[in-house]
Amino acid sequence: MIQEFKDFIAKGNVMDMAVGIIIGAAFTAIVTSLVGDLINPIIGVITGGIDFSNLFVNLGEGEYASLAAAREAGAPVFAYGAFITAVINFLIIAFVVFLLVKMVNRIKAAAEKPDDVAPEVPTGPSELDVLLEIRDALKK
Repeated sequence: MIQEFKDFIAKGNVMDMAVGIIIGAAFTAIVTSLVGDLINPIIGVITGGIDFSNLFVNLGEGEYASLAAAREAGAPVFAYGAFITAVINFLIIAFVVFLLVKMVNRIKAAAEKPDDVAPEVPTGPSELDVLLEIRDALKK
């Protein structure tokens, strides 16, 4: 059973998937920073200073200045701004993954495509033809 597990882990697909998951996790952190630190402030300027990550509806009692304060107090909140941020993150990640897959497929297609081979130009008799002629001439 241990040998079967080793064989399973050693397969290329499993290792490729593991590398993909690790890189994907690191890439998610980059995209989260991109959305939170660059895109959301631009959207906030366009929409008049709205910070999506802090948009929420308090479902309980009391008033809270921020989503963090409401969560710290344990108030039930409908945090639709965090959802909007997550959707933006997803769309950006999906678009970048689409571009990466498209690029990899293009590279694979170029690698699999046979090179354009120049047509063979007759250059005269081959070595075998010459040897056969010599043999035939010697027989006569």
